[in-house]
Amino acid sequence: MSTENEGTAVPPAPSAPPVPVETPAASAQNAAPEGGAPTAQIPSVPPGAPGAPGQAPAYASTGTGTPDPYGHGAGTPGAQGYGSGAPGGVPASEAGWPPPPPATPSYADGGGSGAGGWGSTYGQPAPKPKNGRGGLVAAILVAALVAGGVGGGIGYSLAKGNDSSTGSTTVSAPSNSGDVKRASGTVAGVAARALPSTVTIEAESTNGEGGTGTGFVFDKQGHILTNNHVVADAVDGGKLTATFPDGKKYDAEVVGHAQGYDVAVIKLKNAPSDLQPLALGNSDKVAVGDSTIAIGAPFGLSNTVTTGIISAKNRPVASSDGSASSKASYMSALQTDASINPGNSGGPLLDAQGSVIGINSAIQSTSGGGLGGSSQSGSIGLGFAIPINQAKHVAQQLIKTGKPVYPVIGASVSLEEGTSGAKITEQGASGSAAVTSGGPADKAGLRPGDVITKLDDQVIDSGPTLIGEIWTHQPGDTVKLTYTRDGKTRTTEVTLGQRDGDS
Repeated sequence: MSTENEGTAVPPAPSAPPVPVETPAASAQNAAPEGGAPTAQIPSVPPGAPGAPGQAPAYASTGTGTPDPYGHGAGTPGAQGYGSGAPGGVPASEAGWPPPPPATPSYADGGGSGAGGWGSTYGQPAPKPKNGRGGLVAAILVAALVAGGVGGGIGYSLAKGNDSSTGSTTVSAPSNSGDVKRASGTVAGVAARALPSTVTIEAESTNGEGGTGTGFVFDKQGHILTNNHVVADAVDGGKLTATFPDGKKYDAEVVGHAQGYDVAVIKLKNAPSDLQPLALGNSDKVAVGDSTIAIGAPFGLSNTVTTGIISAKNRPVASSDGSASSKASYMSALQTDASINPGNSGGPLLDAQGSVIGINSAIQSTSGGGLGGSSQSGSIGLGFAIPINQAKHVAQQLIKTGKPVYPVIGASVSLEEGTSGAKITEQGASGSAAVTSGGPADKAGLRPGDVITKLDDQVIDSGPTLIGEIWTHQPGDTVKLTYTRDGKTRTTEVTLGQRDGDS
């Protein structure tokens, strides 16, 4: 299993459908989780993706009817979903955790393009090697031997005159035995410093299923930061190991995991005393065009280094592993064209100085199968990382209490497309109020039917986008919401509430 959520940008995603934004007056049945509400294939949210409309809480509510504990609504006919089909709405205060967005067609299926990043699947963890791995290694060894045979004997013979029977003179190319020094600011320099603090994680469930992902040293106490979907198989009594580039392997245990954020912290057992945590950068200061370096174990190939740039910021991404029991993760991601594949999940995305600016979590894929499908494609230059500023706060909370904390606005919003904003539904789950009485949204004067179009200066084009942006904040933060009501644009300030845990 690869721990890479193959995620998709707001376009349609095979396994992870995009969150529809525009919704006609939402019904109780379509109500979605409240706006406060790993790597998977992420397609852009195409205009008018097929599938039954659903609604998501602005991290708040789940579907009506008889939603499951996570607020997944009835399945969307003919659509491949993140887990369940179209989600419904759940009151912010009771929202367990946002249901997956409606299914989105993959690029191969004609999925539309778009600026969004939502509806993607986790970049699956790299499957555990079986007999096939030997063939790959053998092929690599053969190639190396061939290269050595050709390049090792750089020499030639000069025949003296026309006499082929006499001796010959061999001229050998000069060799430089001196060490090559690389500046600390080069990719090679950054990789040399960062690799020793990066680990390949193998997670195995009690029934033997599992996969490979990546993580990196967070502190000297032995905490490793990674994706939730990387360690999910080992959460309930499974086996977890972390292997450093020098081959040293350690057993580990899950300290805490956050499904919504797709962040997890594990701790090494008998951790060595010489651990070197990677320096954390400031993801808020990252600019489009900045250089990026990704480290991970794509398809199980540990300690792989790839490079690229920041292609976009604040890319709304919803990802999942495509399984029936899967719950979606939402993020306002950093987009990069550095090659990221299943197995890269949980690995660090570094800046040119070697500081961590994000956790690689999802990828867009042209494959129609998604994580739950029969095939899995590689990188197409669309990778998504959780900003480190957000991941750092989540990690600190997990280390402190073992459970995540989510900021919420206390209102259910629609997950449908085409609304040009996040629309507060008419009802929450099971007929409950869409706006929690006495909650943040209620105190700010928001009511059903309002369409939120901006959070501070960030444009909001859908319910999932709102959820991802709210989650970049902390409970207690005050944000400015711009919304429309009866054709008029209004603004209000909302002090974010709090929800503990994923359920």
